[in-house]
Amino acid sequence: MSRIHAQAGKANQASGRYEGLAVLPSGLARVRLAWLGERITEIVVLDAAVSLQVAQIEPVLVPGFIDNHVHGGAGRDVMDAGDAAAHVARAHARHGTTALLATTLTAPFEDLNAAFYGVGAAMKSPALGSAAILGVHLEGPFINAEKLGAQPPHARAGTVDEVLALHKIAPIRVITVAPELPGHDALIDDLCARDMRVQIGHSNASYEQAALAFSKAGGLGVTHVFNAMSAFAHRAPGVAGAALAHAEYAEVIADTLHVHPGAIRVALRAIPNLFCVSDATAATGMPDGAYKLGEHTVHKCMGAVRLADGTLAGSCVTMAQTFRNLVDVLGLDVVQASALTSSRAAAYLGLQDRGAVRIGAFADLVLMGQGAEPIDVVAQGQKVDR
Repeated sequence: MSRIHAQAGKANQASGRYEGLAVLPSGLARVRLAWLGERITEIVVLDAAVSLQVAQIEPVLVPGFIDNHVHGGAGRDVMDAGDAAAHVARAHARHGTTALLATTLTAPFEDLNAAFYGVGAAMKSPALGSAAILGVHLEGPFINAEKLGAQPPHARAGTVDEVLALHKIAPIRVITVAPELPGHDALIDDLCARDMRVQIGHSNASYEQAALAFSKAGGLGVTHVFNAMSAFAHRAPGVAGAALAHAEYAEVIADTLHVHPGAIRVALRAIPNLFCVSDATAATGMPDGAYKLGEHTVHKCMGAVRLADGTLAGSCVTMAQTFRNLVDVLGLDVVQASALTSSRAAAYLGLQDRGAVRIGAFADLVLMGQGAEPIDVVAQGQKVDR
C-alpha cells in the first residue's frame, strides 16, 4: 500500500516523499512527489493517463482539506477564547483539514473581542502538524433575528467600524451578512472594497433583495446554502433561489442532514463554484452528550448536533467524512470531491499556494485509502500525529 514517508523537524527542516496516485490540477495521475520544509519541491508525473476507477482500489493523494466554516472540535468552541482556536486546529488536522477559518457566533462585542484575541494568538504561534488558521469567518452578529438557526439571540445591524475593530485583532477573511437589514447595502459595498469575502446568510431577504445584493457587489458568497435563509418556492424564490440563480461561490454542509443529497445535486448544477464546509462544533470527534456552542448548550446524538428544541445546531462532521459523503452518497469521483473540499475554497479566498498539489504550494496533503478514509495527513510539510 502507498504511504507518505516523512521526516519531522522544524518548519524549514521537515521533508518527505510519496509515490502513487495523486489528484493534480490536471486530474488524476501517478506521480513521484517530494517536499522540503513547508513546500512541495518536486512532482514527477509517471503516468498521466490513469483511469478514475483505479482510485477506487488504490490510495490516492489529494490536497489537504480547506474548511472555511469551523466553530469547534474535540470539546472546544472558538468562542471559548484563550487557546480554544489552537485546540480546534489541532483536532481537525487529524481528519485531513490542513487550513481553516475559525468561525465565531452571534454574540455581544466583548465576547467576540475575546474570541478574536484567542484566534490572533493562535495565528501568531502556529503549532507544527496543525491546521493553519487563515483568519476568521465572522458569522454574525450582523444577521436577521428571524433566521438565527442555532445562533444566540444577539443579531443586529452592523457598522464598518465594528468590523474593523475586530479585524485589527485577527484578520477577517469571510463575513456573513443579512443584506435586508438597515444600512447593510453600504456595509456590503464597503467590506467588499476592503477585500473581505462577504456572504449572504442567516437572512430572510426576498429573492429581489438578495438578487440586488448579488448584482451590486460582485463576488458575494453564500453561507451554508439552503440553511437559515428564506427558502425556495416557485412563486417566492427567496435567498435560496437567488443563490441558485446568481451566486458564483457558496458553502454547503454535506453531512446529508443539513441538506438532502438531491438538493446538493441541484446546487452543484446551479452554482459554478460550490464548496463544502463542515460547520463543525465542539461535539466533533466526541461521544454523544452535551456541549457548548457559544452561549447555547447543544446535544450530540446519532450523528447530529441539536438545540433542546430539535433545531440543528452546526454539525459534528469532519471534512474527511464530507469527502466520503461526496464519493459514496453523491457518486462523485475523487477529482470532483477534491474540488469541493479544497481547491474551490482556496480559490474563493484568493489563495495561490493552497488547495492544489503543485510545485511551490504548501505541502498540505491527505492520502485517502479505500472507503475514502484518511491514511496519512501532512500539514505544511509536517506529518500529523493521528
